[in-house]
This record gives sequence, C-alpha cells and structure tokens, in this order.
Amino acid sequence: MLTWIKWLVLGAVVLVLVSVGAIYATLFMSLPTLDGNDVSQYIDAPSSLERDELGHAIVTTQSKFDAAFVLGFAHAQDRYFQMDLQRRTAAGELAQWVGEPALALDKRHRFHQFSQRAKKVFENLPVEQQEMLVRYAHGVNTALSENSVPPFEYIAAGVTLKPWRPTDSILVAYSMYLDLQGTQIELDLARTALKDNFGEQVYRFITQPSNYQAALDGSEIPLSDADIPTYPHEATIKNTGTNEASSNNISSNNASAGETARNYNAVPPADIGSNNYAVTGELTPTGSGLLANDMHLGLRVPIIWYRTQLNYLDKGENIQVTGVSLPGLPGVIVGTNNHIAWGFTNANLDNVDWIALKDDVVTTQIESTITVGEEAVTYSFEHSDYGPVTTLGEQRYALNWVAHHPFAVNLSVIDLASARTIDDAIRSARRIAMPVQNLVIVDKEGSAAWTPAGAVMARNKATETAITQTALPLQKSRKTSNLPVVKNPDSKRIWTANARVITASDMPRLGDGGYALGARARQIRDRLFEKDTFTEEDFYAIQLDNHAQFLIPWHHLLSGLLTAHDVEFKVDLAYLGQWQECACEDSVGYTLVKHFRRHVIQKLFGRLLHSLDEKGVNSRTLLRGIEPATWELIHTQPNDWLPPNTETFDELLVDAYREAKHELLNRYSPQEADMATLRWGEVNKLTITHPFAAQIPGVGHLLNMDTVEGFGDTFMPSVQAPNFGASQRFFVSPGHLDRAILTLPGGQSGHPLSPFYAKGFNDYASHGATPLLPGQSVHKRQWYKQEE
Repeated sequence: MLTWIKWLVLGAVVLVLVSVGAIYATLFMSLPTLDGNDVSQYIDAPSSLERDELGHAIVTTQSKFDAAFVLGFAHAQDRYFQMDLQRRTAAGELAQWVGEPALALDKRHRFHQFSQRAKKVFENLPVEQQEMLVRYAHGVNTALSENSVPPFEYIAAGVTLKPWRPTDSILVAYSMYLDLQGTQIELDLARTALKDNFGEQVYRFITQPSNYQAALDGSEIPLSDADIPTYPHEATIKNTGTNEASSNNISSNNASAGETARNYNAVPPADIGSNNYAVTGELTPTGSGLLANDMHLGLRVPIIWYRTQLNYLDKGENIQVTGVSLPGLPGVIVGTNNHIAWGFTNANLDNVDWIALKDDVVTTQIESTITVGEEAVTYSFEHSDYGPVTTLGEQRYALNWVAHHPFAVNLSVIDLASARTIDDAIRSARRIAMPVQNLVIVDKEGSAAWTPAGAVMARNKATETAITQTALPLQKSRKTSNLPVVKNPDSKRIWTANARVITASDMPRLGDGGYALGARARQIRDRLFEKDTFTEEDFYAIQLDNHAQFLIPWHHLLSGLLTAHDVEFKVDLAYLGQWQECACEDSVGYTLVKHFRRHVIQKLFGRLLHSLDEKGVNSRTLLRGIEPATWELIHTQPNDWLPPNTETFDELLVDAYREAKHELLNRYSPQEADMATLRWGEVNKLTITHPFAAQIPGVGHLLNMDTVEGFGDTFMPSVQAPNFGASQRFFVSPGHLDRAILTLPGGQSGHPLSPFYAKGFNDYASHGATPLLPGQSVHKRQWYKQEE
C-alpha cells in the first residue's frame, strides 16, 4: 500500500515537472531573435536595430520611413500584446479575449465606431504619413512572421494572433482619446443631469470655481459669492430618469435615504494627465532650458511607454531623437533631439458637445456584432446627423466629440524631432492632431514655451452642459489653429498639471473639459519659486514632492473634532499628531485624514449624486471639483444639507470619521483592529500587475512587478495610487543629455523570460535616476534591401 502511494506521489511530481517544463519550453521558444542579418523588400537602405542592457531600442536608418519599419519590428518583438490590447480596446473587441466581463466596455466603445472612423482618418492623412503607417505595419508583421510560437498571452487566451494593419495604429491613437478624454464625455452628461434635475443654483454651487487656481498668467475665475442653495426637495426635482421609484426620494428624511448616503462610495476619476514644468536658461547653471515631465496614466505590465532612440536622415539633415514611443505608433512621443526637448500633460480643454435632439429628429439604427468568447452578441444604438445618440429618460442626446472627426488623428507629433528651436516646435504643434495636450518645450539656447497641441474643435463658445440643436447648426466641424502661446514668460517658469493653464479670458472659447482642482499645479508653481537655479536633480525632487499641503485644512478639522472626544480617540489623536504632513510610507495619520475627507464628501452629497447615477450618468466625474462646495457647507453648516437622522454638522463629521476608520480596519486589520496597519505605505502600496496574472494559478504572480510601499497620492506633485501614477519620469536639458534622466515603472519587453522584462523597475521603485541615453549595444539586428 505504501509503495503504491509512493509511486502515485512520484508520478504526480513528475507530471507537474513535465508540465512546468513544457510551459517553460513554450515560453522560451516564443522569445524574439535579437541578433542577426536579414533582407527585406520594405526598406530602402541598410538599417539596424540595437539594444543595450536595458533593452533600449536604438534604430539607425537612412530615412524616417525605414525608421518606421524598424521601430514597428522592435515594438512587435517586445510589446505586440500591448499593441493588440490597445487596438482591441478602441475597436470594442476585448470580449473576444476576456469574455462577458468586457462586454459592457466593448458596447461603450462600439458607440464611437472607431474601426470605421480609422479608415476615413487614414484616407485623409498626407501621403507621407500614410507611407509611415504602411512601413510601420510591415515592420510589425515582419516580426510576427518570425514567431514559431505566438506570445504566451495568445496561448493563454486561446485567441489567434492577427496581422497588423496601418489603420490599427489609428485605433491605438483612439485608445488614447478614450483614456484622456473619455471622462469628459461622462462629465458633460453628468453636469447636464445635475442642472436639469436640481436647477441652476445647485448646479452652480456644486461646480463652482476652485480656489486652487494657478494659471500661467495668474488670472483667476471669480469665486462664487452666491448663497448656498436649499437642499433640493422632492417638489423641486425634475424627474427625467428611467427609474421613477428611485428618482423621487432623494431628500426624503428617512432611513432609506440615509442608507443611500452611506452606500455611496464613488471616488473621483484619476487625474489622467501629468506634471510638466520648465525653466528658462536664466535659471539653470548651463544656460539651456530645463524640462521635467511625468505623465500620469494607469500602470500595468507591460508598461505603456517604450525606450526609443531614432537615428535617420530627413531632408539631408541627421536626426537623433531620444525618448519614449508608444507601441502601435511610429515615432517618439515625448523626448529630445538635443536642440529642443518636449513633454505633455492632458490639457482638458472642452472638446465635447451633447446636443439635445428635438422629437422630430430622425435617427438610424446601427448594429454591430461583438464576439464574446465563441458566441456572437448584437449591439445596436441610434445614430443621427449630429452623432451617435444616447437617451436619458425621455430626452435623446447626440454626441459631438472631436475624436469623431477626421481631423482628430495624424502623425505630426513626430515632426517635433526635426525642430531646432522653440519657434519651430510651436509651428509643428499647430499641425498635431491627437488628444489635445499642454505642450511644454525648452531649447538649448535657453528658451521655454507652452501651447496646447492637438485637435481642438473650432467654436466661438464652449459649453459645460448639453446644448440645443439651434446652438450647433448642422455643418462640417473643423480644427482650430487659434490656440494660445506663452513663450519666455517674465517669471522664467512654466508649469502645467491638468488644471487650467489658459488665461481666464480664453475660458469662454476653450472651456473646461474637466480640469483638475489645481492643488497639484499650485504646489508645483510654489516649488518653482523657492529657488533661482535648478538642475535635473532639483526637478526630480519636485516630482517626488509628497507634502500634503492640500490636506492640512482637513487635518486641522479632524484633529479639532477628535480633541472634543479625546477619550474615545486618544490613540487616533496620537497618530494624527505624527502624520508628518506628507503621504509618507509610515504615516497612519495621513491615511486617516485622506479617508475622513472622502467619507465627509460622500455623506454630504451621496444622496444627491446617487440619484444621478440611477438616471444613467456617472456622478463621480463631478467629485473632482467638489472641494469648494464641501468647505462652504462645513463653514456655513446649513441644517437642510444634513443627512437624515443627523442633527448637527459636528455629528456628521465625527460619524464620517468613525465610518472611515471602521472601513479601513475592516479591510486591513479585521481581526486585531490594529491602527498601526493603516500605514499609508501599506494602504497605498504600488501594485503593478499583468492583466493575465490572476488567471494563471500558482505562478501568475510572477508576471507582476514587485510590490512597493506607497509614496505619494493625489493633490500633490508625487502622484501615486496602487496602479496609477507617473508612467515616466523625464528630466532633460538640451545640449546636456549626459545628465538627462528617463526612469520608467517597468521593462522594455512584455515577455516574462526576457532579460528586459523588469529592467529599470528598481530605479523607479527606489526613485533612482536611469540615464536617458542608451548604453553600449549588446544586441543587433541588421536589414539590407532585398534585390528585385
């Protein structure tokens, strides 16, 4: 009997080892070939792809068309899964991979018909840019043709790998529109529902201007001096929702309304965008301008950006541009050519109109088939001459979004590689078509400038809520070229951080597409005025600034409240006294203050915002700017804004803290209720994961980056959430690239057996400085033109 058990166990072990060995062998066979010589009919002259120890792709060719081919080859070798994921996201084809959980997302994205629009965009591109995309696609498909075994993600998902088409690159650009402006679509609809349901006064109160304004010219939108509106009661609510039973109980003073307030747990959307700041040469020891850029995006494995250096000839001039490219697109997106350097943050200019359609407007029904695993699901929606249509209650709204127009996408961002001066770069910026960004540029002569770059609809007046058909006559939209420029300001400093950068006088025309509150931008501005000379290391320190300036008033409020209950909250007060005024790893006090604020906002506005969610809009988009209204209520304390069964604001605030503390302990220390476990480093730990890690039992966690204690938060320059934050840290002074820094939150390759899979992550986790320039080449592929 024992012998039989022994052989059974041994057989099981052997089976496991064989299985692991087979998996490893399959993975090993799918590794790309990094060295060798080849011929290709898709290049015009000898070309090469080298990689250093980080996997930094160094492309050397005789033309930008050949450079597009080689970069496409490199992207496909290292990141094809990422590229495919982004094109599928924009096209609404994720459910084929993920199944039912992705169906709702696919439907939302099919609403925009990006697959069809990509073809029209390609047809409207200049011939030169069409050729760039064709060459890039040839490079991608050449790399795919070398695969004896497909990337492991395709094996795991059971999905067939499909070739890359030139229009797929345009879908990648559309995926960035969804990332960078998708919230703007939801925000305008939420503003409309807020105004229609609760009236002008409540709308103006909740969306009032921020007191954290830091525009480049110092202009301010006047703060509200209106009285706090009466909390909207049933009789004042216009019911346009589809759920009549739920839409009329928003302020009824009963237990169910109180439960609604407690259950409302939405948080503001992440501030997709970035920090971007610069100084002129008068404030640097070298006399050249100095630039910092950290673009805030979702963090995952593989990372979004790809280390790239392109060397090629263009119109007789040698071009060398170093920075980051986006797999799926040719060219460097953010970088330097040693004459200029540039970076981006999301500009948040208004680029959305929802048009309230008249009853007699005729629409057509659009149908498409979504593959969910092996099944087919039909998705249909209405379409009008004004755009695709959604319905809230009985009102139909058509969407006019800049991304829906043929001028929304082109490849002109790659022309920045040829610019030699600030003025050259500004001229190039006027041709760029992509989600509009704050472009900050410096040059080696010491100049610095800011301008919006990207597709902006030409309009006389931007709007924050839905408009009537008569306000938007049915006509062909066009891209504006009338965008502001700030060059070499008297302050010698430039900063952008997703809040309003434009002057107040430009607001009526360019609008508010969901600006960040402004606390982060103000803190960066203030740091820039603390010194008169800056180096790359000084700029890095600003990017890592996790001082909790924004939460100091909330800390004072909470400390004062708990002092009145010092017996119950003696331990809590001790942690608050040691909070260090920063989002630091060992600060329990920071965690308490952060979550106290969230629960106060949810208790004050939960009933009202929950009712908007029931009408089919996303109320959390309104939370990004709700700080001024929150403090006005705390200071004024109108009784009619108190939740049901709450008698005073002190009671509301203390209850909010108790709920926040209970929620935290229930999650992080359910047995011991030990407050020491609420260290911010643990609560906000950086967790960068692979999308497939959770689906692979036993070993899936090996695909993830190491977990790192949290450092930073929202409303401060050092932005970090568990899977969101700086997608790159870039510091550069043209003419002095030996000191330039580019630190990324992961490695070049998406292949788990590649030596480049996690290379560079340790620098990111430890706030190290990875050099921008590539090191010595360790791998080289070369191509020669195939003879006819």
